[in-house]
Amino acid sequence: MWMETFRSFLWIALELTLLFVVISFVISLLQGYIPYKKIEQMLIGRHKLFAAFVAVFFAFITPFCSCSTIPLVVNMLKKKLPFNIVMIFLFASPVLDPTILTIMGVFLGWKVTIVYTILTTVLSILIGFTLGALGFERAVKNVVMTGYNEENQKFNFRFALRETWNLMKSVYPYLILGAGIGAVIHGAVPTEWISGLFSDDAWWLIPVAAIIGIPLYIRLSSMIPISQVLIAKGMALGPVMAMMISSAGASLPEVILLKSIFRKELVITFVISVITMSTISGFIFYLV
Repeated sequence: MWMETFRSFLWIALELTLLFVVISFVISLLQGYIPYKKIEQMLIGRHKLFAAFVAVFFAFITPFCSCSTIPLVVNMLKKKLPFNIVMIFLFASPVLDPTILTIMGVFLGWKVTIVYTILTTVLSILIGFTLGALGFERAVKNVVMTGYNEENQKFNFRFALRETWNLMKSVYPYLILGAGIGAVIHGAVPTEWISGLFSDDAWWLIPVAAIIGIPLYIRLSSMIPISQVLIAKGMALGPVMAMMISSAGASLPEVILLKSIFRKELVITFVISVITMSTISGFIFYLV
């Protein structure tokens, strides 16, 4: 059993490593040509729906985890970008990482990845506009931003290698952790137990998974290899996706950081919104 677990871990870890390094390097090479100034002008544009999709696109091309998003959010607020557009970016950025989405497509299938991308995009836009309409802009504190650098680096391999290494240091340990947990589940946990306890009939697991995903702080990068094994062993897709979205969208460290720029009512509303987004997404996957 342990040899099978070890072989499974090596295979998952090798596949994850190759995908992560190659995709991260290519994205880092291309980032120097992203017209950030033009994107910023589009975000201030009069057409709100167009600006919302630009915010989602900006979230996609800035592959940050939930905590790394905060300095950029502060910068956007300081530049007086529309509050609802900033909120859309805040919700979309940690759940629409291009590297992780590619790995998700390879491990969980492109159909799942496309549905996941559409759901998180639409719900991020709806929640952002709703928070703006309800006047939550009043709950933003005046924060002095430090340590943020928005300079572009042109197409060069040295910069791409450095960025890839930085991503490796921050994200790769979670990928390997996920591979290890997935391998243990694959080798040690009986298939019949998972398929029986967490089958499609256990719909109530979806809101539970959405709630417990936040304090657990299971990174999206860790959840993908774990999810692949759980689904292969018969666990329903709904609760898996609910936990995946909630843990990526509102990790405990991010909530603590948000408390420094948002008042309590907006922080609480943010967490409730992420749980709602995760639960709705989980039920849609459950129904489909």
